[in-house]
This record gives sequence, structure tokens and C-alpha cells, in this order.
Amino acid sequence: MFRNLDWITIFLYLLLVGAGIISIYAASYDFDNAAILDFKEFSGKQFLWAGLGLLLGGVVLLLDYRLYEAYAYPIYGFVVFILLLTIFIAPDIKGSRSWIVIGGGLLSLQPAEFGKFATALALAKLFDSYNFNLNQKLTNYFRALMIIFIPIILILLQKETGSALVYVSLIFVLYREGMSGLVLFSVLCAVVYFVVAVKFADPLILGIPMGQFTVLLIICLIFCCMLLFYCKDMIIARNVIIGYAAAAALVAGLAAFGIDINGDIFFLTILAAGIVYTVIAMLKYKIGKFLVTIGFAVMSVIFLFSVNYVFDNILQPHQRQRIKVTLGIVEDLRGAGYNVNQSKIAIGSGGLAGKGFLNGTQTKLKYVPEQHTDFIFCTIGEEEGFVGASLVLIAFLALILRVIHVAERQRTPFGRVYGYCVVSYLIFHLSINVGMVLGLCPVIGIPLPLFSYGGSSLWGFTILLFILLRIDCGRKERRD
Repeated sequence: MFRNLDWITIFLYLLLVGAGIISIYAASYDFDNAAILDFKEFSGKQFLWAGLGLLLGGVVLLLDYRLYEAYAYPIYGFVVFILLLTIFIAPDIKGSRSWIVIGGGLLSLQPAEFGKFATALALAKLFDSYNFNLNQKLTNYFRALMIIFIPIILILLQKETGSALVYVSLIFVLYREGMSGLVLFSVLCAVVYFVVAVKFADPLILGIPMGQFTVLLIICLIFCCMLLFYCKDMIIARNVIIGYAAAAALVAGLAAFGIDINGDIFFLTILAAGIVYTVIAMLKYKIGKFLVTIGFAVMSVIFLFSVNYVFDNILQPHQRQRIKVTLGIVEDLRGAGYNVNQSKIAIGSGGLAGKGFLNGTQTKLKYVPEQHTDFIFCTIGEEEGFVGASLVLIAFLALILRVIHVAERQRTPFGRVYGYCVVSYLIFHLSINVGMVLGLCPVIGIPLPLFSYGGSSLWGFTILLFILLRIDCGRKERRD
């Protein structure tokens, strides 16, 4: 088995864990000359977590690879039960009930981190079922989404939004296994609609918020583009575009004479007219793609008009404030925007080559809260500069590309799907954490994998990665 191990992945894993321990030492160093392996310090504790994590990884490798496939559903069911139990037995820590305290506070574990590999195993098992095809029937989508959303719901009930969002990244696995690209396009459009509608909520155009006006304009544009490129009907697309252009010219003329037009009524009217015309014109065609196009436009409008309700009534006040700070709507440098502002100052002060190891002033003076956990990347940016931060990102990119390579060479859907689950988790964690530190994403408490301080996160990713390595060894064993 050890002969068949993918040692490149092992090397990249050890490299990132080792660099993480050094970065944690730098982030928590406070001029008292504590040793990096002092178990009273965060770096020493992380070294202990890493050592125990390697033992866990060794146990994972020693087990027969067929056990992970055979017991995928029982493992998933057990972890789901623990997630449910956590809601009731976990203590309230900063408004969240997501940590199980063991031994009177000696050890704290976050089950959501271990739910990642359990969910990946269950999803891989589903796709490896006999004659399973995602697009064969609608119930297959329901089964896959149920596996993904059960942990999400339970983690949301723990009031741990960041950890729950990580599981949404598994939608990329469904795309790899045949899900229509329209789903990903719809998700992208939903994000754009939300951001534009929230950011430009105050200026008015034609009596409606500028953000709402812009999104309605985008929906009309996408409707025309889908008629042209997705339905491939130039005549219908041309006529709809001409009709929209004529309506826009009419509104511009009325506005020139001082006649007020309600923007909502205008856009909804011309969009409805375009849909009615499309319905009439498509009667002589195969209507499948046209119905998808019409459904997309209708659902886009419904989503747009639900944005304000969700933002004002569903999101928590601190979540709304963080989103406003990220989008630049408000500047709260002493409140919700403090962490990100200090992080950007620290990274910017590092320059090209950085201030040097243990020489970061922002880090040493503790200006950045949680700098050894969620904001560990700002320590790298300050002390090692652009060069050091780039090398860290390159190391993560190398690991991601290697895991993709390992996933693609699997001979069974189980191994391939599990591998892409690992890739999805890594990409999501890396993108959101770095984006959060740079002020590109709201602060939602997602650690940098293998780098941020914390035993649960490190152990979770270790088990996740080493199961993939064991499955890959099984592929070679079958060939031998």
C-alpha cells in the first residue's frame, strides 16, 4: 500500500501543514521568546494536532479501501446524528452551538468539519450505485441534493453559517457528473442580482431603486441572449430585441416631455410581452428550450423581488452589516469592518518582500483579531510580502491540481466523485478565506485549510485527503 501512495500529495500536505505551524507561531509571537514547539503556545498545540492528525491519517491508510465504500452510508448517518445531537448539547459560544466539549474543556471538536468527508463518501456511494445517472430521472437530483442539504440544515440550526456554506460547493461535483451548466449559470446570476440590488438600493431611476432597475435590464438582456444562443432562434430573438428597443425609445421620449413612468410596470410589461410573443412564436417548434428560457426569466424576476425581504428579514443584523461593509455601502471601521480593515493594512504594509519573519508590527501588536485562525493569511502577507503570499497560493494551487489529477485517474465513479468533493471543499475554503481577508467577501468564519489554527479543521481535512489517497491506492492494487 505504501508503495502505491501518491507521495506528491503527501509532500504538498506536509508542506502546507508545516508552513501553517510556522505562520501560527508568527501570528501569536509576542516577544517573550517562546519556543515554536512550546505546547502552551498556539503553534505548539497545532504541532500536536498535526502529529495526532498524521496518526489518524495512518489509520485511514491502513484500513481496506473497500470499507469506505461499503460503510459510506452508515458513516454518513452517524455523523448526521452527531450534528443533530450537537444542536442540543453544545454550549453557546459567541451565539453558536457548534462545538462539542469533551473532558471538561480539555478537548473541543466541531462536528461540521468531520461532516465533510462523511458527506463526500455518501455522495460518492450514490453515484457509484448500479446504473445511476444524474440526468436519468428527477428523483436522482433529489437524492443527491438531499445528501448535501441535510448537513447544511443541521449546521444552520447550530447557527454556524460559514461552515454550512462550504457544503454548497458540492454543486460543482454535480456539474462534473453531468448536471446542466444552466444551474451554475443560474447560481451566478442569483449572486449578481443580489449584489447589484443590495448595493444600489438608494438611487432611483424611473421611480424604482437603481439596483432593481439594473437587474431588470440584465434579465431582459439575458432573455434575449438565451433566445439567440441557447434556443438558437435568430428570428424570435431579433423581434424581441426590436420590441424592447422600441419600448425603451418610447420611455425616453416620454421622459423628455416630463411624463413619469413607473420602472417596475415598464420592465414587467415589456418582459411579459416578450414572453407572450415567444410563447406564440414557438408553438411550431420543439418547446423544451423555450420553456427553460421563459422559466429562467420568470424565476429571475421572482428572485429579484424577494431580495429585499431576505436581506431585511432573514439575515441576522451582523450579517447584513458585514455585507454592507464588503459592498462598500457603509464604512464601519470600528465595528463590522474593523477586522478586514486591519487585515488589509497588515497585508499592504508587507509590500513586495515583507517585513521579515517575526517582524510584522500589525501582527505583533495584535491589531488583527483572530490572526492565528481565520485571518492567518494577513500574517503571511505582512511578514513575507507579496512573494510569500504568492508562494502559499501556488502551493495550494499545486495541491488542488494534484487532487484533480488523482480524481480523474480513478476507475470507479466512487473514487472520482469523492476526489472532486475534496477539490470542491479546498477551492471554496481557499477562495472565501483569502477573499475575506482581502475584503472581497463578507467575514463568515471560514478557516484557511491546513493553515489556520484548530484541531477540528486540520483533522477534518487530513481524514478527507487521506481517504482519497487510500482509495487511489486501491485503484493501483486492483490493477496489480
